[in-house]
Parts: sequence; C-alpha cells; structure tokens
Amino acid sequence: MLESEDSTSARQEGGREHLVQLLKDTAEGSRASFAELYALTSPKLYSLAYGILRSSGEAEDVLQEIYVAVWQRADQFDPGRGTAMTWLISLARNKSIDRLRQMRETAGEETDWTHIVDEQATPPEAAGMSQERRRLDGCIQKLEARQRGVIVEAFFTGASYPELAARLSVPIGTMKSWVRRSLLQLKTCLEQQP
Repeated sequence: MLESEDSTSARQEGGREHLVQLLKDTAEGSRASFAELYALTSPKLYSLAYGILRSSGEAEDVLQEIYVAVWQRADQFDPGRGTAMTWLISLARNKSIDRLRQMRETAGEETDWTHIVDEQATPPEAAGMSQERRRLDGCIQKLEARQRGVIVEAFFTGASYPELAARLSVPIGTMKSWVRRSLLQLKTCLEQQP
C-alpha cells in the first residue's frame, strides 16, 4: 500500500513539475506548450467557472479570458509562491467573480419596458396550467431520487448531458439512458392520471 501511495505522490509531483514547465514554455511563446496546458487544465477551470457563474455560456467566455491572460502573463507565474494549478485556479476564480459582478451590475440596469408583452396567462389558462404542473410534480416525486435529480437538472436548470455526466461521474451514454428511462416513467405516470 505504501508503494502505491508513493507512486501516486510521485505522479502528482511529476504532473506539477510538468505544468510549471508548460507555463515557462508558454511564457517563451510556445504554442504547443500552451495547447497542452489548455488540454490538461481547462476542464477543471471550466468547472470552477461554471460553479461560480451557473451559466455554461458565461463559463465558456470566462475560460477564454482566463487563457488569454495565461498567454499574456505566463511569465508572472512564480513557482516559489505556489503550484501552477493554484495560480491557474486563482486566475479563474478572480475572472469568474469579476464576470459575476459584471452580470449583477448589468442586471440592475434599467429595462426598456416598452417592448415587453404581457405573456401572462388568463385566469382559466393559469388554472389549467396549475393543474398540469401539480400532475407533473406528483409524477416527478414518484421517481427515484437520482432520476428525479437528473430530470430536474436537465429540464428545469438546463444542464446538458455532458454536464450531468461529469457531476455524477458517469459516462454520457449512461446519463442519456437515465434521462430516457425517467422520461418514459413520467410519460406513463402522466398518462395514468386523469
């Protein structure tokens, strides 16, 4: 067991040294090193940005900003102050928080109300929708907890199959099967209710 822990520690240290070298090479203008750095670190930095911003589009935009900054400021990385990944995570966190602040400021700006159409349902339509919503909620509650969570994430928060699969550490194909089975169960449940 000790040998396994030692080899894991050695691999991690080798990975850290490799990231440091990639940053040094990027600072010298190596596009190949930059591409490898991106491939090795972008999934983690995207997850961090998405966790802060809760929007895949915003997270992708911030990820681009992060790597533009890495390309421009890789020479500012100091291995004496921390690991390469810590530096990248700090950069990602700061860029994500800046974007979140920007989004909040933009949301607070005045809205041009002249173009907004009243799409609110009439009382009879609202009553019908309310009844349908109760039926749907009842059927969702009959699903297993994992299925319920997947359906809610996929259809009410807009999470994609890859995002769901990554969160639950399962292959995308498995995630698609779970969603399909859950939808079939919901369909059966809704058909059985009056």
